[in-house]
Amino acid sequence: MRSRLPNNAGLASYARRATGARDAFPGPRRFQWESLLLLAPSAGLLGLLFVFPIGYAVYLGFTNLQLVGINANNYWWTGLTNVRRMAHDAVFWHSVRITVVFLIASAIVGQSVLGMVLALLMRLALPVVRLSVGAVVVAVWVLPEITAALIWYAFTQAHGTLAIIAGQPEKNFLFAAPLLIVSLANLWRNVAFSMLVYSAGLRNLPTEVDEAAVLEGASAIRRLFSITLPLLRPTIVTNLLLVTLLNLSQFTLIYAMTQGGPGVATMTLPLYVYQQAFTFYSLGYGTAIALILVLIGALFSVIFVGASRTAV
Repeated sequence: MRSRLPNNAGLASYARRATGARDAFPGPRRFQWESLLLLAPSAGLLGLLFVFPIGYAVYLGFTNLQLVGINANNYWWTGLTNVRRMAHDAVFWHSVRITVVFLIASAIVGQSVLGMVLALLMRLALPVVRLSVGAVVVAVWVLPEITAALIWYAFTQAHGTLAIIAGQPEKNFLFAAPLLIVSLANLWRNVAFSMLVYSAGLRNLPTEVDEAAVLEGASAIRRLFSITLPLLRPTIVTNLLLVTLLNLSQFTLIYAMTQGGPGVATMTLPLYVYQQAFTFYSLGYGTAIALILVLIGALFSVIFVGASRTAV
């Protein structure tokens, strides 16, 4: 019987092929170093455009840098001086409270709840109604913030539309309830974002579960809270994270309407950073406050990311 084992030439050819196959699939160490070399340009850009600016901002937050004056060029490290100043700054703590209230009222609760309601109603509406409502809401969203601010400023002034509708033409609602008005203005302009996110999530939900619940006789409310919302939980968490981060840095709308007033009634942290850095020329202290704003955003991000992992 002829042997099926390869001869010496065949063995050599087989060895060369096997060696070539091993070379085509390098070991973990070789693959790791090659990957690092390939990632080097991206890592360099990330460090230059992201890590370095943040690190430099952290450094400036612990200095006495001024926009004008002797400390504009000759500034130095002051340690925890700015931190101690914040600890005794009543306006800073007021701004923290106002920022949290604004976020919860306008973004976390307002935009999320109203966006969900609009998405659910548009899901059930006729195509003509869905198209009309969607066009109006999105048109408001694409308005420049300064335009939205001027609309709400005129709407809430004495002898404005809101005062006439309320039967109190002499009342200035923006002065009487400034935080409520700027929260409503922000909600009015940005609710389209949440509506679009939830509409996309609703379109991707499996219909079989809902149809089975209908056959079982479940009511619309029961299906909403037992099927739709649990299935939308990852989308809800993602939307909450996005609207929180977007509204945490809200500046133009509030500044154009109130400039943080009356007094400090609407002095959120972004406005307080601007006031300290560019009105009082204290860039070091303003940067330190901005770092607190970053920490608040990071805290919300950790909470929502943890919630999303639980949802998955």
